[in-house]
Amino acid sequence: MGAVAVRTELAPSPLLPEGFGVPPSRWIHPATRFRELLRTEPYLFGPGIYDPMGAQLVMYHGFKAVYFSGYSFAIGHLGTTDMDLYSGPEIADGARRTVSALRKFQLTMAVGDPAKGVEPRILDIPPVVVDMDAGYGNIFNVQRQTELLVNAGVAAAHLEDQVLPKRCGHIGGKALVPTPEMIGKLRMMRAVADDLGRDDFTVIARTDGLSAIDAPEPARGLELAIDRACRYLESGIPDLVWCEFPTSDRGPVEQFAEQVRRRYPEARFAFNWSSSFKWYLDPDPLAMAEREEQGYIELQRREFEAGSDIPTRSHHEFSGVPYHHLVGKAYEAARLGREFVEDLPAEKVV
Repeated sequence: MGAVAVRTELAPSPLLPEGFGVPPSRWIHPATRFRELLRTEPYLFGPGIYDPMGAQLVMYHGFKAVYFSGYSFAIGHLGTTDMDLYSGPEIADGARRTVSALRKFQLTMAVGDPAKGVEPRILDIPPVVVDMDAGYGNIFNVQRQTELLVNAGVAAAHLEDQVLPKRCGHIGGKALVPTPEMIGKLRMMRAVADDLGRDDFTVIARTDGLSAIDAPEPARGLELAIDRACRYLESGIPDLVWCEFPTSDRGPVEQFAEQVRRRYPEARFAFNWSSSFKWYLDPDPLAMAEREEQGYIELQRREFEAGSDIPTRSHHEFSGVPYHHLVGKAYEAARLGREFVEDLPAEKVV
């Protein structure tokens, strides 16, 4: 996915000096570009970021999509864990500034530094996909949030089916809202985007059913996750579905995709290649963008070498998940004690 250094099909811009140009894709809306990439690419690998500079680094290295991560934003914006502690407008503003920064970055790279002999670097602007958590409230909160994101030039957003306040999909104690409530929120996302003239805005439905400790349905585990994904697809709203998995194990991922596609053969999936998992100990890790993933696996292996002191190797510990469990238990808060944490092998998760 290296960046293309030289390209002939460039177009001038009034924001560039004479003789310089950028790809014509600059004037294609990110939502339209994202749809085209979904249609033409076997997969899209979008590294997670939380600020404009991180997104610019992703763009510099030629990735075709950017993921504006909620957990990353919680750490980078507030220095805390992912437990619904920031508001919708806060992350929407971060996404807006990021989209704007990528457009500016394309211009600055297109010039290089002629005085120092630095050649122009011609870059396409990667569409930005944003974490919309559980919508920050009811359908009218979803209405406002979707409007903020669409007007910011975001290409896609994902919504999850947790009760509020939600938490990272890899933190114990998750509970689900009723399916009709989730579908109502998805319908609102679609309606807002369409009303704003962006019927190409991509809606992603995420279910946390696999690890939920509480849900209106009697089913639990993978059965619940598959049922939820199928019911969301039945609504005709989501363009992709995403199941949050608790470990890197390949089996449940393949079973989920197979079972959903039995009912919806054209279903498309989003997958969280999460740093919550110890990929470096997985004997058969899922691989799509192999070069990038192998690079991360090697980095993670070094983080966990004996004697190393890398405090962020577990973002859960560094951002205070144990603190929130202990204080939550002391204050008798709902679903915050350690007893709600899944019993996952230490060799699989950070």
